[in-house]
Amino acid sequence: MARDTLIGGALWEEYSSEVQRRMNDPINMGEITQEEADSAEKQLIIADFGAESCGDAVRLYWMIDPKNDVIVKSRFKSFGCGTAIASSDMMAELCMEKTVDEALKITNIDVEKALRDDPNIPAVPGQKMHCSVMAYDVIKKAASIYKGVDMSEFETEFIVCECARVSLDTLKEVIRLNKLGSIEQIVDYTKAGGFCKSCIKPGGHEKKDLYLVDLLAEVQEELAKEAISKKIKEAKGDGNFNAMSLVQKLRSIESILEEYIRPTLKADHGDVEVVDLKEVDGEHELYIQYKGECMSCSMNTTTTLAGMQDMLNFKLKTNLRVMVI
Repeated sequence: MARDTLIGGALWEEYSSEVQRRMNDPINMGEITQEEADSAEKQLIIADFGAESCGDAVRLYWMIDPKNDVIVKSRFKSFGCGTAIASSDMMAELCMEKTVDEALKITNIDVEKALRDDPNIPAVPGQKMHCSVMAYDVIKKAASIYKGVDMSEFETEFIVCECARVSLDTLKEVIRLNKLGSIEQIVDYTKAGGFCKSCIKPGGHEKKDLYLVDLLAEVQEELAKEAISKKIKEAKGDGNFNAMSLVQKLRSIESILEEYIRPTLKADHGDVEVVDLKEVDGEHELYIQYKGECMSCSMNTTTTLAGMQDMLNFKLKTNLRVMVI
């Protein structure tokens, strides 16, 4: 596949060098014949799988040693885009020298990660992430043929979108890695929800155990909590509040207020603002000012203030006095 034919220059730069290399020169493309398998006294397995989400299809060849179930050779043929070819090439490579049971543990996430140049940078553009989904399914198909069982027996991942065959783990990984913030982005990146749309939200023609709107909210909440925890950790430095700089102390206090105090105050149309932090005779005094409805609340100098002070002292492991001005 030439850079200037099927993929535009700007989009091309979003592919890892490993994907680019395998698009142009796949290592494991080809077939294994019955004659080759017989001469090596191995069992030949041929499995076909097509992805309805994009029209791609792949044929997987395994040459297996029946004595120990090890896949001694793996090849593929693919009908589809360059990303599907590169993903299938890596999938075939990951299967080699593994037992059939070990190969069954390979997921589309494993394939995509193996194609990355940098562990933290996706190997392919967002709209092509779904192209590695076939890997997981064609491996299950090949294993089911070898073992003489139905594919459903190997369904270890929870499939959120049946149409595009996108699993829960894949969706979480893509949302986290690309910091997705909308259903439209999820559809664009994974194709999940792009067909019958039943998995997007309740009310579709088929009831689901999990919907994309709920999953997105869940992951976003997890990311927000992780971000706050990271800020607190960074602000605390070595964890000794008394040894922190003034800036670190204020950042640490702000992080705790943001996570544990402000959500409750804002729910009642109020807020709190840090005005000053002073150290008097070895003890810290935090001066705050209430905002909104909290200004006229009868509990702003009693229950609310005591709860705020207790939370700060508990989290910071110090003796901080909170005062309203």
